[in-house]
Amino acid sequence: MSTTTGQVIRCKAAVAWEAGKPLVIEEVEVAPPQKMEVRIKILFTSLCHTDVYFWEAKGQNPVFPRILGHEAGGVVESVGEGVTDLQPGDHVLPVFTGECKECAHCKSEESNMCDLLRINTDRGVMLHDQKSRFSINGKPIFHFVGTSTFSEYTVVHVGCLAKINPLAPLDKVCVLSCGISTGLGATLNVAKPKKGSSVAVFGLGAVGLAAAEGARISGASRIIGVDLNANRFELAKKFGVTEFVNPKDYKKPVQEVIAEMTNGGVDRSVECTGHIDAMISAFECVHDGWGVAVLVGVPHKDAVFKTNPMNLLNERTLKGTFFGNYKPRSDIPSVVEKYMNKELEVEKFITHEVPFSEINKAFDLMLKGEGLQGAATVRILCVCFSSLLFAVLNLDCYPLKILSLRCIIRMDA
Repeated sequence: MSTTTGQVIRCKAAVAWEAGKPLVIEEVEVAPPQKMEVRIKILFTSLCHTDVYFWEAKGQNPVFPRILGHEAGGVVESVGEGVTDLQPGDHVLPVFTGECKECAHCKSEESNMCDLLRINTDRGVMLHDQKSRFSINGKPIFHFVGTSTFSEYTVVHVGCLAKINPLAPLDKVCVLSCGISTGLGATLNVAKPKKGSSVAVFGLGAVGLAAAEGARISGASRIIGVDLNANRFELAKKFGVTEFVNPKDYKKPVQEVIAEMTNGGVDRSVECTGHIDAMISAFECVHDGWGVAVLVGVPHKDAVFKTNPMNLLNERTLKGTFFGNYKPRSDIPSVVEKYMNKELEVEKFITHEVPFSEINKAFDLMLKGEGLQGAATVRILCVCFSSLLFAVLNLDCYPLKILSLRCIIRMDA
């Protein structure tokens, strides 16, 4: 048993005291886990654009002071009352959404939208007693999406932790707890392309690249990447993309271009931008009779999806997805195994690394869009912003003025 079990742990955390102000590395007190909670030691965490969005607090309720972070890998330090499927020493990935295993959604084979643990970005406290487990000199510091991984130790509801293979390198698989699994699952779990089929992916940020990776794993013969930035195609080739279409290069709608390229339309499409025109194009570019389009990106709250009803009557299917339809506790361990079995290549998503003490540098690099240029001292994962966190909240998407980045942060440095 850990010598810290049942005791308050003092450790370092990156605290956001005010909107848009640099995070401050502080010594925080982390209380022991309560009923159905787990305290974990974070070894690696990743910076996602959603962290930046809520740090800037330009379009939602500001909740400060707060410890951000929601993509990470760590080790269980201690468990609270009622926790039976985790024990100290287990390797886990915290996830921003959860799986209580008791509600109708969790019992359904078709849903991963847990009633109890579905994402809530306004809640800065734990469910059990509506209190924070973080404090500084008695002052509560709020949680973020139930994870708060920008701390050397954090407390998470057991339903938001995926127990994984202890041999899996946490500095790699930590990125599987948000955007990459979203794109991958959108293809593997929802679009379900058959071997030899054709797939169009709209938006080649990391979620889109993960969707392309899913198509590659499925054995798709043609993977068509659609993006307004032609510079993304070379990188996309590493994820299986075979052809590139830039809508700016054509005077006709891109769905017509794709239909002409594929003799009537692609078998599957996955939309990862959240732009309403791209969503409509993704649906209308699939083949009649069997085509399936999957929407991942989240549009502006006032956007309206318009298409001719005949597109549906002609047996095209339109689907949506949240977190790639993965149940965190039940399914994410199998995603890690895909990496361990060399089916899924995670390393190619990562380009830089920063030590925890320089976490603000990661924010700067993301905001400046420098990750794809390969800075010498940081390893950054190139991604499109993690739009799935906006789905339940009906918030405006973060402006796509740059290539968003995700940064791996080494907690022991």
